[in-house]
Amino acid sequence: MPPRSTPTERQRRLGEELRRMRIAAGMTTEYAAGLLGVPRTNVPNMESGRSGISPERVRTLADNYGCTDQALVMALAAMAGSREKGWWESYRGQLRDGFMDIAELEWHAEGLRIAVTVHMPGLLQTEEHARAVFGAVFPPLAPADIDLRTAHRMDRQQVLDRAEPPALDVILHEAALRMEFGGPKVARRQLDHLLRMSERDSVTVRVIPFKAGGFPGAGQSVVYAEAAVPRLDTVELDSTHGPEFIDTEAQLGKYRAQLDAAAGVALGADASRDFIRTLADDL
Repeated sequence: MPPRSTPTERQRRLGEELRRMRIAAGMTTEYAAGLLGVPRTNVPNMESGRSGISPERVRTLADNYGCTDQALVMALAAMAGSREKGWWESYRGQLRDGFMDIAELEWHAEGLRIAVTVHMPGLLQTEEHARAVFGAVFPPLAPADIDLRTAHRMDRQQVLDRAEPPALDVILHEAALRMEFGGPKVARRQLDHLLRMSERDSVTVRVIPFKAGGFPGAGQSVVYAEAAVPRLDTVELDSTHGPEFIDTEAQLGKYRAQLDAAAGVALGADASRDFIRTLADDL
């Protein structure tokens, strides 16, 4: 099978972790190839995510690299074993790859911590709110592109309807609650939807009011996806050019601390619901 031309972020991450493990063990690509009985050129392809690898081969490499973190090895083997195509693959070729990477990240996350200042998290948006957001993109999108992006955003939300959804912990700034995308009626229905979602056992919504003042990360929207082991956590940052994924240990620690600090100035869950109801009643 020829190498993939564009590996997904999850495939890239698996390969990168295998590369980090090999380098930490002081092993060469020739050594890894010998363990697997493949040409040396296969190893860089595996480590870049351009070629697949079986769970058995992941364990072979980990054992011979001397990795003693069995939780990590099991998590990597599980990543290698998840070969089924997700629902997002139906959008590939129609939307940028970043849209699929975000959906895949959310789908496989054990938990999601999100902090946003201006926009509602995509997982908690109503369809009409999402449509209004995409209608405000510059340069303007064609109606068909708005339809496609809105459909993808709504499909992403099915992760919250699974029998065992990931825990979703959202910190929303008051500014995001007051943005009237689509007008007052759409904004009111969006706040009502947010309140309903916040009642779910798997969803926590906390609000940072304007009067709380400044806090770390105030100018940034952050999605922190928790994996089976902390080393495989991923941070996703939005930009006008597409998502950026961060997974180095130092940066993960930075964003965990940033989210903890933001949570420290946010209202509690019950007080946040009261705050949102008051804003909704004013619309």
